[in-house]
Amino acid sequence: DEFISSPPRKTVRFGGTLTEILLKYEKGDTTDFELLKHQLSDPDIKDAQIINWLHEFRASVAYLTKELEQLVNILLKLPWLRRSREVVEEYLGFLGNLVSAQTVHLRPCLRMIVSQFVPPRITIREDDVDISDSDDDDENISENFNTCHRALQTVARYVPSTPQFLMPILVEFFPFINKSERTLECYVHNLLRVTVYLPTLRLQILELIIEKLLKLDVSTPQQDIEDAEETANNCASEEKSTEEGLFDMEEDEDGKGNKVVSPSIERMAHPLAERLDILMTILFSYIRDVCHVDGKLNISNTKDLYRDLVSVFDKLILPTHASCHVQYFMFYICSFKLGFAEAFLDHLWKKLQDPNNPSVIRQTAGSYIGSFLARAKFIPIVTVKACLDLLVNWLHKYIDNQDKGANAYCDVALHGPFYSTCQAVFYTLIFRHKQLLDGNLRKGLSYLQSLNFERIVMCQLNPLKICIPSVVNLFAAITRKYQLVFCYTIIERNNRQFIPVVRSGTGGDLVQTCTNPLDSFFPFDPYILKRSKKTIDPMYQFWEELSAEDLENLKKPIVKGTSEDEDDDFLKGETPQNDGVVEIAPNSYESNTRSPVSSIGSPADCYVPYPL
Repeated sequence: DEFISSPPRKTVRFGGTLTEILLKYEKGDTTDFELLKHQLSDPDIKDAQIINWLHEFRASVAYLTKELEQLVNILLKLPWLRRSREVVEEYLGFLGNLVSAQTVHLRPCLRMIVSQFVPPRITIREDDVDISDSDDDDENISENFNTCHRALQTVARYVPSTPQFLMPILVEFFPFINKSERTLECYVHNLLRVTVYLPTLRLQILELIIEKLLKLDVSTPQQDIEDAEETANNCASEEKSTEEGLFDMEEDEDGKGNKVVSPSIERMAHPLAERLDILMTILFSYIRDVCHVDGKLNISNTKDLYRDLVSVFDKLILPTHASCHVQYFMFYICSFKLGFAEAFLDHLWKKLQDPNNPSVIRQTAGSYIGSFLARAKFIPIVTVKACLDLLVNWLHKYIDNQDKGANAYCDVALHGPFYSTCQAVFYTLIFRHKQLLDGNLRKGLSYLQSLNFERIVMCQLNPLKICIPSVVNLFAAITRKYQLVFCYTIIERNNRQFIPVVRSGTGGDLVQTCTNPLDSFFPFDPYILKRSKKTIDPMYQFWEELSAEDLENLKKPIVKGTSEDEDDDFLKGETPQNDGVVEIAPNSYESNTRSPVSSIGSPADCYVPYPL
């Protein structure tokens, strides 16, 4: 208040008052006007000069019409953010006056504010190549961002239509993915802050962010990330062995004697994966903070955010094939309360069974149901059984309808959703069969027998021929052990009918076998981004590698009357240590009968010899 009531300090300036200069300009006398523009553009302009000019401009905003757009643009380029508190306050007052009196300048004002959502650029040249990027050492960057949000709130308060003009600008200024991690991190963080005070933009901002994350995700296949990590680890091991040969290196310790973990251990070796990891960490933090108030889950907030995220999921995630990490935002929000997990499963179930949806969307919904039921620790076995009942009953009705028709034969194009649902059921059983049988073996077996897997496996649509071999092999082993269905005769017959495809190329003939006709993938396969996986791992059901003893047990059928303690034990409740575990053909790019060894966290292909 004292500052506002006090007169501006005297400064050296040329020309008359601002009003006089603008009136002269209107009459065609541009001399003082050009001098004014020159003074405002001076890079060495002092705080007192800025305050003095802004004070006059605030009183003369009525003159700042469309014709003076050039002058307004110069004012918007003033270096006000990194100035004294007095300059900042005067500038915020000027912005409020300007947009309320001359809404024609709303867009330039918004563009100026949004352009400050990233750290300032510093110019760096190496060998005549411009590698300029963000200044990560700016100590006041957090305070500057706070001021930017104050400015945006000021503008929005004076102009209620601000959100509709702001959104295209937020899209336009989103940094390219090859910008520095810090630039992307700051921009996404600031976008999410905007949703707090402009809630009408939340859905659009989440769509924008997740769309960009999705592009990053599909640009970095899991195999590429693992290869980069392996290469980096090999290089680090070689460097370490060289150092140990030259010096007696001691481990760094902090003042308390604890070992210090190098920040490089947290970094992803793949540059795009590093960016994705940082942005996913921000997204998870945002979801947590919105849904929790004072450390307690706020159901109302969570419901609202869940609806927005499901909308984004339907629009962007579901139609995107084989993304690896971004879809985990649904996994995370569903972990807060069982009701949200059940709502998500119900949403996917409606997508799957609706014949009006495209076949590919229905198949993807089936993949999400199977992967979610198998991997989410927070889903109780009661919910798993309820979902299995729904899925299996639908399969039986589908078989009933097809048995009478002319299309009762194995064809992915005709029956894609059926095969996807079969694979979801098989996959869920592989991960959850021990829990289904836990507590009361007889009752558990009775439930599994009631699902009538034999009819599904033996039907003319022949799902064992279409589903991924690794899933089929483990399903066959488990169902044989518990005498639910004998799959090996069908598997052998399918193998005999399986004709390799010979393709000719410049390198000679290549024999290929299509082992994933569905082109399916498991969307909740292991999450491998180092920072953000800490959020997911505690609620994630890992697969424990099968030991030789487990494989041997799968060959032995269970005998009626056997005690529950003799049940096979190849599914552990929690295995946070998943190094060296082999995968179950995690994606649609490489779904061979032998799964890639470099992948982690899913069941290995289990080749149980066919009984004679």
